[in-house]
Formats: sequence, structure tokens, C-alpha cells
Amino acid sequence: MVKLLMTWNIRDGLEDEYFEFVMQEFGPGMLELGIQPTDAWYTAYGNRPQILTGGVADDLSSLREALASKKWRELKLALLTYVTDFNQKLVHASGGFQL
Repeated sequence: MVKLLMTWNIRDGLEDEYFEFVMQEFGPGMLELGIQPTDAWYTAYGNRPQILTGGVADDLSSLREALASKKWRELKLALLTYVTDFNQKLVHASGGFQL
């Protein structure tokens, strides 16, 4: 399995709207693309991204296909209205906490 890791910071003043978007659109959209959300971490303090989240796909080709889709571009563009400092990377899924 391959894992998509993403990090970002929530824009000040948009916390409620952000959490509503993630629960109602972003998470379900990932599932629709074949990316199974696996974890989400919130940094309460420290100099790290506020959010670290991940999702897995069966293989690299299906994950790359999902990330090249119009649906993913739309989801990501919508997410970027609520967050800053977005980063993503693909890693081999180890089953535990990953950076």
C-alpha cells in the first residue's frame, strides 16, 4: 500500500468552516477517489504544521491517477481556501505514525 501524507495550517478565523469542509467534503471526496483516510493529527503547540493527515491507496499507480484527477484538483483548491503551507508526499505505508 502507498500512503499520501499531507500537512498544513488552518487559516486564522476559518477553523469552524475548515472542520465542516473536511468532514463533509474533503474526507468523503478522498474516499470517492479511492484514498482511504487513515489518520489525522492536530499539533496543539510547537513549531510544526498544525495538521498532519494521511490516506492510503492500494498501489502507486492508482494513487497517482487519483491525484491527477479533476476531482482531486477541485478538492485541493477548495482546501486551500481554508489552509496555508500545504504540503504532500507519497510514502510506502508502514501502518504506524509516519512523517
